Amino acid sequence: MENVGVDPAAIQELITSEDVGDRLRGINQLRSLDPQDAFRLIQPLSQDENSRVRYAAVSQIASLGHTNLNQAHDLLRDRLLHDSETDVRAAAADAMAALQVPFALEDLETAYHSTNDWLLQFSIIAALGALGNPAAVGLLTEALKSPQELVKLAAIGSLGELKQPESIEYLRPFVAYPDWQVRHRLAIALGQIGTPEVRPLLEQLATDSAAAVAEAARASLAHLAP
Repeated sequence: MENVGVDPAAIQELITSEDVGDRLRGINQLRSLDPQDAFRLIQPLSQDENSRVRYAAVSQIASLGHTNLNQAHDLLRDRLLHDSETDVRAAAADAMAALQVPFALEDLETAYHSTNDWLLQFSIIAALGALGNPAAVGLLTEALKSPQELVKLAAIGSLGELKQPESIEYLRPFVAYPDWQVRHRLAIALGQIGTPEVRPLLEQLATDSAAAVAEAARASLAHLAP
């Protein structure tokens, strides 16, 4: 049910205005409407000529798309693969993950391989953990070889979120990785996987020269089954 005091006609006027600021305000006010109505109204804005408007619309589809998951996926897929702006494409990847679209993995993998923009690759790899599809392990282990540190970091984090034991062998070499932030994320990820096979790796990390790494490893060890 629409909130008291909300004027759908006024919102409609804002989102169809020629003024970019009006359209952005209208997108924000769509949150006050029934999700089905808001989703219907926001769809054309995902194709807006202004990239800020497209970004705002795509970002909000993450919370509205559950009203029609198939249609939301089609909209997000189009922006992920075809938008001219990296931040809009990244927002589409995030929205797919937020909606837990089970058939999004192929699109995310296509987008990852079709770009050299490491920021977009980072967003895709980070989204795969939230997506929750165990089939993403293959792409994530590939991303561990990225020359970009942040992409590696995101891949380790997403592998932890997916909790698949087969990831352990791919993560093992990072116990001795030079960047302590990578080792720190590894300690958390191994704890998330939580199988007995991670114990010796965590025990090694628990003696790490970086205090934050050692502390994270000890915390992960404390939550392992005896």
